[in-house]
Amino acid sequence: MLITRKILVLLLLLVLLGHAVCKKQSVPCTIAVDLPIPHAFYQPGNLIIGEIVSQVFYIYDTPSFKEQPAQLFVSEPISLLKNYQHNLALAFAVKEINENPNILPNITLGFHILNSYYSAKMTTKATLSLLSSQHNFVPNFKCDTQSNLIAVIGGLSSEVSADIATTITIYKIPQLIYGSFSPVQGNKWLVSSMYQMVPNEDIQYMGFIHLFQHFRWTWIALVVVNDDNGDRFLQIIVPMLYERGICFNFTVRILQQNYFEDMMEEILKQPEYLIVLAQTKANVCFVYGESSSMFGLRVSLFLVTFISFPPLHKVWIVTCHWDFESISIQRNWDLETFHGALSLAVHSNQPPGFQTFLQSISLSWSKGDGFIQPFWEQAFSCSLRNPDVHGDSKKMCTGEEKLDSIPVVLFEMSMTGHSYNVYNAAYAVAHALHAIYIFRSKRRTTEEGQSPEFYNVRPWQLHYFLRSVSFNNSAGDTVCFDENGEVKAGFDVTNWVTFSNGSFARVKVGRLDPQAPPGKELILNDDQIVWHRTFNQVVPLSICNENCHPGYSRKKKEGENFCCYDCAQCPKGTISQEEDLDACVKCPEDHYANNNRNQCIPKVLSFLSYKELLGITLVVLAVTLAVVTVLVLGIFIKHHETPIVKANNWSLTYILLLSLLLCFLCPLIFIEQPGKITCLLRQTTFAVVFSVALSTVLAKTTTVVLAFMATQPGSKIKKWIGKRMGNSVVLFGSFIQAGLCTLWLSTSPPFPDMDMQSITGEIILQCNEGSAVMFYCVLGYMGFLAIVSFIVAFLARKLPDSFNEAKFITFSMLVFCSVWLSFVPTYLSTKGKSMVAVEIFTILASSAGLLGCIFCPKCYIIVLRPELNNRDQLIRRKR
Repeated sequence: MLITRKILVLLLLLVLLGHAVCKKQSVPCTIAVDLPIPHAFYQPGNLIIGEIVSQVFYIYDTPSFKEQPAQLFVSEPISLLKNYQHNLALAFAVKEINENPNILPNITLGFHILNSYYSAKMTTKATLSLLSSQHNFVPNFKCDTQSNLIAVIGGLSSEVSADIATTITIYKIPQLIYGSFSPVQGNKWLVSSMYQMVPNEDIQYMGFIHLFQHFRWTWIALVVVNDDNGDRFLQIIVPMLYERGICFNFTVRILQQNYFEDMMEEILKQPEYLIVLAQTKANVCFVYGESSSMFGLRVSLFLVTFISFPPLHKVWIVTCHWDFESISIQRNWDLETFHGALSLAVHSNQPPGFQTFLQSISLSWSKGDGFIQPFWEQAFSCSLRNPDVHGDSKKMCTGEEKLDSIPVVLFEMSMTGHSYNVYNAAYAVAHALHAIYIFRSKRRTTEEGQSPEFYNVRPWQLHYFLRSVSFNNSAGDTVCFDENGEVKAGFDVTNWVTFSNGSFARVKVGRLDPQAPPGKELILNDDQIVWHRTFNQVVPLSICNENCHPGYSRKKKEGENFCCYDCAQCPKGTISQEEDLDACVKCPEDHYANNNRNQCIPKVLSFLSYKELLGITLVVLAVTLAVVTVLVLGIFIKHHETPIVKANNWSLTYILLLSLLLCFLCPLIFIEQPGKITCLLRQTTFAVVFSVALSTVLAKTTTVVLAFMATQPGSKIKKWIGKRMGNSVVLFGSFIQAGLCTLWLSTSPPFPDMDMQSITGEIILQCNEGSAVMFYCVLGYMGFLAIVSFIVAFLARKLPDSFNEAKFITFSMLVFCSVWLSFVPTYLSTKGKSMVAVEIFTILASSAGLLGCIFCPKCYIIVLRPELNNRDQLIRRKR
């Protein structure tokens, strides 16, 4: 590991300092107050727009406080070539304004551009230089021709913007920020003079949330600049991610440009983080940082190519301040890692004539441009110094090189987002000044048609007009500020497409409009997005684990982030129709969940019908038994004069046969869809008719017993024997059951009902018994009659009577009781139409048992053995 770190240190030295001759310089402790900023661009005018840019920087050794502060390691200036366009954007805007007779007629705008060097000390000095005379560094004192500074544009980073604001806010000079600025660094006083050409950062944060939700990315890695801005970003974005079900795997803190030793130490830490980043399942890296911080990330990615490092194939999601900010030696660095990256860029267009303006730039295009020499040498890899004198190995610059020949990774011919902000900022100042010009011209004019006071406009007077400024620029976009001094604009979703020759292209694939209705803020053209080549043009997945498919819900893993979960199948009766639902939903009562638990299916109506096989079978069986009963009744009526009919009390026999006939017909009420009337009649009709049959059987058995007892000498029971006694038993037994049914119907009658829970997939149309107590009381009374009849018949089965049918009644009651004892558990264990079928079958079986056991032997004798149907034969058989 130590050897690796040494190799990386050596490579870093070669990378950062290979294009410059490094040397020790002894800087005097006492610096003259009029020492100018080495990199400046001045163009005179009646009113001056200042600009603080971040184009050139030096690498300083870390102060040790053990030696004189003058002993500093200073390299030659390193030019961030792409940022030179920010200077040209202001020059182009001022040129257009001065040539436009409709804006500030007879007023010439000038500009003064100074470099910040990414240093608070130099930024402050540059700002004070804007407030000083042109050739003397004497702030706040008019000792020479004073520059008429009206506004300041800058800076590119939050730190530079804050450093500028701490100075010019005192003078209430408008500051138009074309880069980033974090509100946490300022207060109401500090931001009172600020106008941001970039919309509020919170808007783009929400845009990224919409982007993650659009592609269903829930497991991401955060790459954040290691400073206060990065801490603030995490404080804001982490709760927003969690609220919307998005988790981050881990956070990588990337370095910011700093002292050389500190920067080296931070870079040496990066490979460890990048290895973890390469191994994570998160395919999306959300990067927050400014242009300067991205430089360190690219250096780290370049260095790890020299060691054993896994490919880092991710989708890079970056904020609007991100750019391929490159120095000269990075012209051939591979950008393949960032292929397919997505960023939110401040909405921009291409002003007409800008590219023509860039093509006209030459080495001698402006004598006041102090930035062009390092830019030209490093952009074209040539030297403006005589190689014979200075020993420079580079070729000599001709001065005729063209900007469009510079690789796009170093310099772009299309106006970038930051340059577009500078362009609009210059026009915003011009339109505000023009509004002041019109306002004063209306009050008082001279003979020349111009207010003599206009040159004396003070910067603080510009604020009122800047807040209300609104105009359409040459690119067709409307520029205006809201009440917070932030430009009203949206963001373009930009897809970064890299090529094998080291170039790249920005492709607009969508739009983030904060003014759009909720839910429609983000518009994406998914088909236009180019993903990293490893994803084969399929939308990448970035999740902790596989999605829970429909039919499953998420189950939290103990000790894991909430984005990491198991999938549990939905409980019975519940479904999930989408992926990754936290909970399954219950189907409506009239629907049921399919086997896959991903769809609710309407339940079918279920009732015993004449149209189905079971219903038809039971109807045929009931009708057949009813017909058989009618035939038996016909046989008995036809042979009513025969001894076997007379011997068995023919009146009770007819009542029994008629009641059995009605018993066989009762099931017809149970079939078809239950209605209000049928529900009232079902159980009560069956109960009364069966009670009549059972009472009749009891009456017949009782008659046999009394007839035997009456034959005993001195018996007084003889007077009870006769039809009156039998009819009384039938009426009394039936009357009690009728009374129970009347009480049932008057208190809690049966009614049509739907059972949606008992059988999956069916809505059972049934008759609710109303009162289960009354229902079982009615059944219990029938059981009571059957048991009494069985006991009496069993006791009378061996009485010496020639025509004793007690033994047949005993057997019939045994069958009857067996059937109904089996009915109760079977009935309770079935549901729906099966329950109805069980009751119908029980009715038919018990009735058939009575009919068969009691009447089949008699019919056999009457029909098949008529010779036995006489008194003598019956007496003889008995003996």
